[in-house]
Order: sequence, then C-alpha cells, then structure tokens
Amino acid sequence: MSQSIHVPSRRLFLGALGTALFTTRGLFAEQLLYPSPAMTEGPFYPDKLPLDQDNDLIIIKDSTTPAVGIITHLTGRVLSTSGEPIKDATVEIWQCDANAVYLHTRDSGPKAEQQDKHFQGFGRFTTASTGEYRFRTIKPVPYPGRPSPHIHVKVKRGDRELLTTQIFIRGHEGNARDGVYAGTRDLVDRELVLADFTPVKDSKIGEVRANFDIVVGRTPDERTFQR
Repeated sequence: MSQSIHVPSRRLFLGALGTALFTTRGLFAEQLLYPSPAMTEGPFYPDKLPLDQDNDLIIIKDSTTPAVGIITHLTGRVLSTSGEPIKDATVEIWQCDANAVYLHTRDSGPKAEQQDKHFQGFGRFTTASTGEYRFRTIKPVPYPGRPSPHIHVKVKRGDRELLTTQIFIRGHEGNARDGVYAGTRDLVDRELVLADFTPVKDSKIGEVRANFDIVVGRTPDERTFQR
C-alpha cells in the first residue's frame, strides 16, 4: 500500500478496495469513515495519576530537565464516522518511558531505579470545535513482552468512555511479533492503528511528528457530539 495515503484519505482508499466505508444515499452521496478499532487498555493505565496531566509529557511542571527519548509531536482529530469533528472530547495518552517503565506501581515500583523521573507518562487534551488534539511526548519504545512500540489512547466525553485503542509505528519490525497488533486479524483494523513517525524538517535535536485521526464509531446519541 502506498505510504503517501494518509488518514482519513487512507480510510476512504480502503473503502474503494471494497471495505464497507460508504452508505448509499442517492449515488454514494454520504461517505463514512471506518471507525478506529478498540484495543486493550493495559498495560498500564496509571493507578495513580500524576499531578501534571497536561499535553506536554516531556517536561513536568516547572522542571528544566526534559525526558529522555526522541521528542514526538503527536497530533490528530477526533471524528465521528460521518467525518464530523467531535468537540469536548478528552483524549488521554499513556506509554512507557525510554527505559520501558510505565507510570504504574506494578511496573515503576520494581523498576524504580530505571524509571525516567522526568517523563510524565500520561497526558490529557480536550478538543475544541475542530476536534483537534496535540501532544508532545517521546517516540514509543518496545516493552518487555511487547516488541512493538506503541502509545495507548483513550477518548472520553464527560463521564463516558468512547474508545480505547493504541498507536503503532508503521513499518516497525516488532509489529509482526506483537501479540496485540498481530492479534488484530482484520487487515483494515491493522492499517488504522498505524502512524508514520517522520522527521521534523530542520529540527536540530531529531524531533519527529505523527498524525493519527481517531474515529469514534456510531452511537445512539452521536448527534449530541455537535452541540
């Protein structure tokens, strides 16, 4: 598949291959985006959330020492299957640090000496009318038992959880050996959890960027997303 096809255009491209991304209203008047696949939450959603929960995971509060790792600018939109942006959606991300330690006592406890105390490990961002979100974090690294680097994502609206999924690095050699990624047998779903991590032009410190649109499946009250 061509690397130049990006989400959501990649979603529509998949539809052209025969995936049910369209509904017939007249002559295919309405295009539907394929929903992001749900994936397991663990490991490890923090069992104690950090005091700093903003969208910059590289710097904790007023610290001047950044986290170890390749700085990554993660952006995207939260959309309905009809392509409408979802306002007031809270996007949460969490991942292990560059030393493969999660912000969770079951992990950071036994690995306290390895843990990067300068990495926030968890962040939140609430979307505006455009549905856009953005984070500054590190490029994910493999974790023991999980050879595929990944970022966990959860989307909420109010007290309701809409979706939990994961973001994987396109083309990483560990993907095929990762139980979660390989366990996703639907080829379209596999495609939709991949993101390109590309170098930021002229960055002197080797930063990368990734774009990942999150499409929430239809729900009975989907029309309320636009209010």
